[in-house]
Amino acid sequence: MTVRVNRSFDVAASPERVWEFIADPANRARAISVVETYTVEDQEGRRVTWQVSLPIPLVRRTVRVDTEDVTRRPPEYVKFVGKSKVMRVTGEHEIVATDDGTRLENHFVVDGKLPGVEKFFKRNLDSELENLRRALERDLQTTQ
Repeated sequence: MTVRVNRSFDVAASPERVWEFIADPANRARAISVVETYTVEDQEGRRVTWQVSLPIPLVRRTVRVDTEDVTRRPPEYVKFVGKSKVMRVTGEHEIVATDDGTRLENHFVVDGKLPGVEKFFKRNLDSELENLRRALERDLQTTQ
């Protein structure tokens, strides 16, 4: 089973400012509640390893997820792919200018390789995207 989630939210900031936040894979990793730690693997910041703790019965320890930004079109679009033994995740973030600021359009696909992975993400992706929105809002408040 594959889980697909498409959500967007608006913020009162320029597209360039939203790009600064969302193009940084460390910001995306910090916003995900199940990412316990992460390591930036290259100077460009395109490859990041997440250590993920999934609260499902078949996963007893953290899972390594190797992520990589596969497409970047500043300041409007970033796509990443994460691969592990338990899942494959694809995330896309598109930045759209609006009259009042910026809309961040988020598209996620999770393909689980173990029972329970898709169910977990189907139940929790909305709250994870809310975590991302809150992290972006906090970042905008501290830098504006």
